[in-house]
Amino acid sequence: MALKLRRRVPQPPGCPMSACMSLLGGAWTPALVWNLSEGPRRFSELRRAMPAISAKVLSARLKDLEERGVLSRAVLATTPPSVDYALTTLGEELIPAIRAIVDVGSKLHRTTSDAASCAA
Repeated sequence: MALKLRRRVPQPPGCPMSACMSLLGGAWTPALVWNLSEGPRRFSELRRAMPAISAKVLSARLKDLEERGVLSRAVLATTPPSVDYALTTLGEELIPAIRAIVDVGSKLHRTTSDAASCAA
């Protein structure tokens, strides 16, 4: 017996959830927002906080998030010039969503580790 394929339900145009998920679904975006949630950071501080990301990818993600209005870039008048990245008001609105994801991830981690210890 062949399975009946269901038709894909199209999302409404301008769907707010799709807009938000396209932003958060980007590589490293949640980690960047999370690292900037404590306050402004410099590029080198972000690189140290996320050693797995390359400088090229970090630079591209920061530029993309700045263009989307999630973070701001401030060039400081120092020698050599320094740049601070900080969340905008829009970026700060993402923190509760990311915090909820972290909370669920912590619960999943506890459940997985509890199940592993019970099996042992």
